[in-house]
Amino acid sequence: MTVNNSSKFDVKIENVVVFTTLGKDIPMDRISRELLEAEYKPESFPGVVYRVKDPKTAALIFSSGKIVCTGARSPEFARIAVNKVVDDMRALNIDLPTEYHTGVENIVASTQIEAKEKLNLEHIAYNLENAEYEPEQFPGLVYRISDPRVAFLLFGTGKIICTGARKEEEIHTALAKFKVSLEELGIPVKAIKMEASKKNKK
Repeated sequence: MTVNNSSKFDVKIENVVVFTTLGKDIPMDRISRELLEAEYKPESFPGVVYRVKDPKTAALIFSSGKIVCTGARSPEFARIAVNKVVDDMRALNIDLPTEYHTGVENIVASTQIEAKEKLNLEHIAYNLENAEYEPEQFPGLVYRISDPRVAFLLFGTGKIICTGARKEEEIHTALAKFKVSLEELGIPVKAIKMEASKKNKK
């Protein structure tokens, strides 16, 4: 399969999930009391939910020292948010390391291809290996590839959601492969601007 990584898909990052492990026990009751925007309901969830206003994100803080941050629109903003969470806890005189690794766990992105007529997802699923389509449970087709390891949600409108990538380059590589797979089924793939797709719905 020949893949062109420079595909011109208009990709919008919807959510980036990052994590870090501080290797220190976190006093959950204390940070839930002393940090504004912190919520702790151990009877329903074992972590403290801490909301960061800028960049607008939510961090899950666990007693083991693990932090999971979600809601950022880029890996850079997600890492900034994690650093703010750690700084805020350190301001409470909690002993935390000054150096720690922040890794990307998942990037969710969306894009749009032209669909002058509603895509026949049943036909695509029948002919495309590693594709699943169960409209009574979910309106989109699920297609998985192993390199890079991502999953696509394809809708009849031509909207595509990609999840599982850990680098932005992986999204474009995976989309280029998806494009080839669809075109091999005789389905023309023309990427369009996300803004244009929204205007068409008005």
